Amino acid sequence: MADIRAEVKEFLSSRRARLTPEQAGLPAYGGNRRVAGLRREEVAMLAGVSVDYYVRLERGNLAGASEGVLDAIARTLQLDEAERQYLFDLARAAGPARKPARRAASTVRPAVMQVLDAITEAPAWVRNGRHDIIAANLLARALYSPVFDDPRRPVNTTRFAYLNPAAREFWRDYDQITHDSAAMLRMEAGRNPHDPDLIRLVGELSTQSELFRERWASRDVKFHRSGLKRLHHPVVGDLDLNYESMDLPSEPGLVLNVYTAPMNSSSADGLKLLASWAATQAAEFAAHDATAAETDAAGAAAR
Repeated sequence: MADIRAEVKEFLSSRRARLTPEQAGLPAYGGNRRVAGLRREEVAMLAGVSVDYYVRLERGNLAGASEGVLDAIARTLQLDEAERQYLFDLARAAGPARKPARRAASTVRPAVMQVLDAITEAPAWVRNGRHDIIAANLLARALYSPVFDDPRRPVNTTRFAYLNPAAREFWRDYDQITHDSAAMLRMEAGRNPHDPDLIRLVGELSTQSELFRERWASRDVKFHRSGLKRLHHPVVGDLDLNYESMDLPSEPGLVLNVYTAPMNSSSADGLKLLASWAATQAAEFAAHDATAAETDAAGAAAR
C-alpha cells in the first residue's frame, strides 16, 4: 500500500467530504461552502478535540491517537463497522514499528483439506486476504473452473475479475463484484500494509485496469461475511448461491468460503448437475492444476 500517512489523509478527508452538515446534525447556514462536506473544524467540534489536533490527525499523524479519540472520530464521520476497523488498522500501522505480521500460509494442513473434501454437496474453498485460492474441494474447483483456467498464478479471484474478459459473463453482478473485491483488498491493506505479495498484486491491477484504479481510488472498505453470489457457469448456466465466509482460527489469515443453494431451487438442481460434471472432470482438473503449479513454482524461483 502507499505511504501510511498519505493513506490516512486521503481516507479521512474522503469520509469527511461525503458527510453534509445536515447529516451530522449541524445547522445549515446560507452562503456557499468551499468544501463538499464537513469542515475540519466541524469534525473537531463534534469529536470533542481541538482543531489543531484534528488537522494533525487528518494530515496522517495517527500515531499515539487514543482509542477514545479514534472512536469519537469514527462516530463523527459516521463510519460503518468496516471503515471503523480500517481506521484502527491504519492507526496501528502508523504507530511504532512492530514485528511484521506472519504471512498467511500458501497451503493448508491435510486436516483442513479433509474438511473441504468432506463437504460434498456444496462448493467450499480456502482463500487468503489477497484472494488467492489456496485449496478447494472438487465442487468448488468445478464452480470456479473459469478462474482456474486463467493462466496467471496464483489463482486469484480479484485478478480474474479485473483482467480476464470472461469475468463479465461469469459474475452476473459484475459491477458489485469489482467494487467489493477492491474494497476487501483495501481492508486487507490496512491489516497488512507491508505484505509484498499484496503490494505486487495491487500494482499489477493498477497498471493493467483502469476500472481497478477507479475502484481503488474510492477508498471504500468492506467485510465479506455472507450474502448472495449470482454466477453464470459455462456448463450448468445461472446459479444463485448463498455464501458464508469464516476465518480459520488455526490458520491465521485464511478464510473458509462455502456456497449453498436454497432447497428445491433451480440453483440446487444446478449444483447437482455441476457435481456430476465435476466427477467426469476430476482427473483433468488434477492434471491441469499440477501443470499450473509447476509453472508457478518455476516463475517464483526465477523472481
